[in-house]
Amino acid sequence: MRTALKTSYVQDIRLFPDVRRALRYAVLLALAAALPLLLDDFLLGEATNVLIWAIAGMGLMLLTGHAGQASLGHAAFLAVGCYANAILMERAGLPFAASFLAAGVITGLVGVLVAVPALRLHGIYLAIATLALSILTEDIIVLAEPWTGGVIGLVAPDITIAGAEVDRYGSPGLFYWLCLAVALIVTLGYRNVLRTPLGRAFVAIRDSEISAQAMGINVAMTKALAFGLSCMVTGWAGALMGHFFYTFNHEVFTVIISIQLLVMIVIGGLGSIQGAYWGALVVGVIPQAINIARDGAQAAFGGSVLIPGIETGIFMTLLIVFILFEPRGIHGRIEKWRIYVELFPLCRRDMFRRQKSFLKTERMR
Repeated sequence: MRTALKTSYVQDIRLFPDVRRALRYAVLLALAAALPLLLDDFLLGEATNVLIWAIAGMGLMLLTGHAGQASLGHAAFLAVGCYANAILMERAGLPFAASFLAAGVITGLVGVLVAVPALRLHGIYLAIATLALSILTEDIIVLAEPWTGGVIGLVAPDITIAGAEVDRYGSPGLFYWLCLAVALIVTLGYRNVLRTPLGRAFVAIRDSEISAQAMGINVAMTKALAFGLSCMVTGWAGALMGHFFYTFNHEVFTVIISIQLLVMIVIGGLGSIQGAYWGALVVGVIPQAINIARDGAQAAFGGSVLIPGIETGIFMTLLIVFILFEPRGIHGRIEKWRIYVELFPLCRRDMFRRQKSFLKTERMR
């Protein structure tokens, strides 16, 4: 049995709980950095796609997993970040670094503006309001044709960093490292936000708004900050997504993307940064697994094997299974296994029994 004994309050907010955990993440980072040397261009493109989804997942995880505000409209903020980055590069002539940062800031400001009226709502009503925003964004993109290209869309400008051309197709390794660097910076920033009083305020509001308000937390301002930070990170993911797709229009950022993001963080594990990565891995792997299985079935039985909606059906089935049997997601299940091993033979059968997390005063809200 191995237990971690804490001797000071500072240990509760350390970046890594112990040296063993830090070494584990260092090895994982080294392996991720070496992927361009180990994989072909196709698999490297899939790994890049997983990183972009993970960044978007961290944006939604901050808002939903830690601040407790349900959102079904983050596809709209992906679109804002994507179009803002492309327009700033193409029309304003900004370099990628400046336009990329500006796209995130612009998306964050849009998120704060949306939060002012939307955060008067709670629960399912907030989710419906953000869903309406996601649907409305598709029409706005079409109507703003002079800037967005309408139904034709835009082409992502070329990225030049320190004289090197970074392109998904021309230099997939460099583009992967760019996405990996952004994912690492966002992860470290996210982790540090959770260690601050602001991050603890997010969690307090998620657990009980009434208790948070009683402790002196400005609930409205904290929710707006959560929305702004979440949308900023999502905007950066949208900017990278535009360069990943190369050409994009309103059909890329549909409401299905918003639902897929929410499903992703639930399957990965709500309330954990690692859950965003696990969910992104599931989102990236399942479509390719379906294609491989379809090709195998066609080779074995001949003809065309097409089942409409099979991808959506698999995602919804996984969502139902995890909600019923493992609400803490993939990361929660892994943490349970780890705790069982560390506490063996003292682990108890009912150690992880689900308990009600709401107060009586909030039961009818």
